[in-house]
Amino acid sequence: MSHDPVSVVRDFLRVVRSGADPRQADRLMATTVIAHQVQAEDPATITRTPREYAEHVEEMLAAYGPFRLEIDELFGSGDTVYARWTQNGVHVGHVDGIAPTGRPITQVTSCVYRVADGRIAEYWIQIDRWGLRAQLAA
Repeated sequence: MSHDPVSVVRDFLRVVRSGADPRQADRLMATTVIAHQVQAEDPATITRTPREYAEHVEEMLAAYGPFRLEIDELFGSGDTVYARWTQNGVHVGHVDGIAPTGRPITQVTSCVYRVADGRIAEYWIQIDRWGLRAQLAA
């Protein structure tokens, strides 16, 4: 595995975030990762361990089934990497209190990652939450 920041993030998105093998978060994430939830209505900063992140991905799999993640943009400068992706799945589990509808769901997400010592150490993630809510409520 290359420790180049763009390669680290590419591997992370393709293997962990995509749901292919969330347990590999240990290999691609620092022991504790600072996660900035960039949302206008309720910004928050939390910390996550690789295990907690893997559990988060498992929750997404329970909500959207085996979804498809396509990397739309990926580039970096120094230890910082920008990624934008589209995730397509099916609403098969409860999401924000909404019972499964069986409808296709598309999520658009962008994130800036900071890589240190070959592992993701910090990120700033922005998800089209209102677009997701509109699809769930339709």
